[in-house]
Amino acid sequence: MLSFLRGQIKLNRPNIMAQNVTQKLIANHLVSGEMEAGTEIALRIDQTLTQDATGTLVMLEFEAMGIPQVKTECSVQYVDHNLIQADFKNPDDHLFLRSACKKFGLWYSRPGNGVSHPVHMERFGIPGKTLLGSDSHTPAAGSLGMLAIGAGGLEVAMAMAGEPLYTKMPKVWGVKLTGQLPAWVSAKDVILEMLRRHDVKGGVGKIIEYYGPGLANLTAMDRHVIANMGAELGATTTVFPADGAVKAFLETQERGDVWRELLADENAKYDEYEEINLSELEPLIALPSSPGKVAPVREVAGREIYQTYIGSSANPGLRDFAIGALIVDGKQVHDRVSFDINPTSRQILENLISLGLLEKLIRAGARLHQAGCNGCIGMGQAPATGRISLRTVPRNFPGRSGTKEDQVYLCSPETAAASALTGKITDPRTLDMDYPHFQEPKSILINTSMLSPPVEKKEGIALEKGPNIKPLPPFEPLPDNFEGPVLLKVADDISTDGIMPAGARVLPYRSNIPEISKFVFEPIDENYYQRAMAHQQQGSLVVGGENYGQGSSREHAALAPRYLGLKVVLAKSFARIHWQNLVNFGILPLTFVKLDDWERIDQDDILYLAAIRSAIQKGKRITIRNKTKQEDYEFEHSLSSRQIEMILEGSLINVIRKKQ
Repeated sequence: MLSFLRGQIKLNRPNIMAQNVTQKLIANHLVSGEMEAGTEIALRIDQTLTQDATGTLVMLEFEAMGIPQVKTECSVQYVDHNLIQADFKNPDDHLFLRSACKKFGLWYSRPGNGVSHPVHMERFGIPGKTLLGSDSHTPAAGSLGMLAIGAGGLEVAMAMAGEPLYTKMPKVWGVKLTGQLPAWVSAKDVILEMLRRHDVKGGVGKIIEYYGPGLANLTAMDRHVIANMGAELGATTTVFPADGAVKAFLETQERGDVWRELLADENAKYDEYEEINLSELEPLIALPSSPGKVAPVREVAGREIYQTYIGSSANPGLRDFAIGALIVDGKQVHDRVSFDINPTSRQILENLISLGLLEKLIRAGARLHQAGCNGCIGMGQAPATGRISLRTVPRNFPGRSGTKEDQVYLCSPETAAASALTGKITDPRTLDMDYPHFQEPKSILINTSMLSPPVEKKEGIALEKGPNIKPLPPFEPLPDNFEGPVLLKVADDISTDGIMPAGARVLPYRSNIPEISKFVFEPIDENYYQRAMAHQQQGSLVVGGENYGQGSSREHAALAPRYLGLKVVLAKSFARIHWQNLVNFGILPLTFVKLDDWERIDQDDILYLAAIRSAIQKGKRITIRNKTKQEDYEFEHSLSSRQIEMILEGSLINVIRKKQ
């Protein structure tokens, strides 16, 4: 048992007269700590979710712990990212993940079964439960009244081993919804409105909880769209109540028996408040290359496009494809436009067929792709150079599409379908047709055939490791004195896509750290790998701006730079998941005390940290010497004593090995 991480086990139920949904979820899973914003708490985890781009490392980490069986109520491994089988790498990893599920007791969702988040919602999500996933869009399950949090793979492996999740208690941001969505406006426009108001850092340190009379007009899958992209606000997660809409969804999925009502108490309070009148919203669109760069569609209408794309975990529901089918029914998309349809699950694909909707899409000129993440993560469907691609995906970071000089806009299925017909960005309200409302049937086809349950007898089951699966590299402890160059200085909002790119060239190496490290910071500096290797033994630093490491939860963005010798990251502020991933792998994250000092440090400056081991244990402030400029700067850390131990030992893995 890894009891050294548990601390004192206690169920803390604060005496709060009126609680919101978030407070109820946290109180019912609190292992240690107090529900005070900014303090560290530990949460019991009921379920875990892993996908193949991160899951191979999770399974290698779980194997390294020597735990024979997962200890959660339910753990599921999905294969949805790396579906292209151009050579042996991806299929070898599929077999490895299948064998790991059999050996350790997980459900296995086979390649082609669908994207993890909507499938998990359909088949495994339960109101009132906690879910930890090695994917930043895991909060989509908050649409069911779950506390669903994205994390690095190592934290998910720990949860699979029965350990709690340690995190800082967020503030709870209550967003009251009133009114009803107008014609041609849908759930994607709600979350784009939040991003228009607050940009990509507005939710940092917060859980967003939606409430109010406007919820009555949002289905569970509408809520999924909103909860999914709460990650783009930087929020810890998003929570909705488990009300009648959730009950109806679960009954449609033939899982009504798991429903339980979970509502905010009357007069429940929130740390912050917001209100959105749904009736006042209009079609919105996020311009290249940030989810926070939002404008009304009417302001950019008329720009020529190359591609429209419907699908992904951000618009995964049957209605998202159905509305597109009804818009293009009996018409033909523009001959310049690649109209890409990306079903999010095999079950949804079967229902599109049975309802006659797929025929409408295909006849209008749609290109049909297999059920999975695909183009959203840069695995196919890349747009033409410099041409506009309208996508219903959650992110449009530069180059994420697979085309370096891309122009990706984020929009609703309504805007995507309307624009496919005209060949230019089109406000769907200007189409010469009535809005085709779609009512999802109460009875649909259910498909569970590609979900393999945990096996009963595990004796003799071996992990199937292909030649591309390599063991984790060693992690040296933090030295007492450290001197190294600033190998890279970057601006605000650098994403993990910029640190460790995705796409068909890179993701097949996710289980081979020496190979995938060759792509570190490639979108920003193509020579970073060679320069880092020259300083690998000595070690190096990176300087970042605000919100460093936003976006995907992929721990490769910490692990691969660590392999190249990265010891310290200095930033104005960090995105939550990436900050924790840095700590997990022994990289010291420090923030500027004086933001103006960021201007004083240049790439290639030599920085010196004296007695750093004792410094981080004695206090929160650290002085760093710039030997190139003969200047001193003040930095601070926000590490708990538990996290300081990880940094000193070189990684959480080293801590585990030392304690066993």
